[in-house]
Amino acid sequence: MTDAPHAWLEEFQAALTARDVDAAVALFGPECFWRDLVAFTWNIATAEGPEAVRARLVEVLDRVDPTGFCVEEGTSPTSRGGLDEAWVEFSTSVGRGRGHLRLRDGQAWTLLTTLQELAGHEEPSRERRPRGAEHGANRDRQTWLERREAEATELGYTRQPHVLVIGGGQGGIALGARLRQLDVPTIVVDRHARPGDQWRSRYKSLCLHDPVWYDHLPYLPFPENWPVFAPKDKIGDWLEMYTKVMELNYWSSTTVESASFDEAAGHWDV
Repeated sequence: MTDAPHAWLEEFQAALTARDVDAAVALFGPECFWRDLVAFTWNIATAEGPEAVRARLVEVLDRVDPTGFCVEEGTSPTSRGGLDEAWVEFSTSVGRGRGHLRLRDGQAWTLLTTLQELAGHEEPSRERRPRGAEHGANRDRQTWLERREAEATELGYTRQPHVLVIGGGQGGIALGARLRQLDVPTIVVDRHARPGDQWRSRYKSLCLHDPVWYDHLPYLPFPENWPVFAPKDKIGDWLEMYTKVMELNYWSSTTVESASFDEAAGHWDV
């Protein structure tokens, strides 16, 4: 247990609030790395060294307006091997974030910031989850299956998606699931016959090279008895199941031959 991250985050937030870039940069060590996933940059970007940190703050501070940097609720900082570490929470002008801080000799060695959700567009989970059932008399009520079938026949035909994800491997599938939870009409297309064929078609002995703890897809973690290094065909079956459970609009055996943006109409022709 250490109080150093609490003190650092308090000073960091005070500097950000005062728009005092010099004071904020002084909290970083001579060797430092700030990895941002969307929260500050709307991108995946690493600032290496104090001057890169300075440049980032000068560029984004007023727009992002970060507030509430503190140790994440329900967690405690740790200290080992000369490093003080803590999970971090904060807010920006558009959403809520989470991160991780490592201090060396009282200064930031690494800082990770990630955007977790958009304010006003929170995902329908936990207390916000859909009810699933609608009680009472309604002759025109559609079942879940009827709504899904209607969506499949409309989206991409009489009603166009807001997002087209080209490539339905694990990355495209995960992105489709995220957009689904944000209620963004989305179609995922892939040239293979079935979701997961990207893995099934690889060489016979292939297993994931990363252990199970790094491989979870959004919302649906692997079971507790999942292999540490999952075989390719098992992963393929999981991806196929995932597309169904997460209600993705997935077009198999589909290729994109061209895409152009219609400036006048303001849409893509694919």
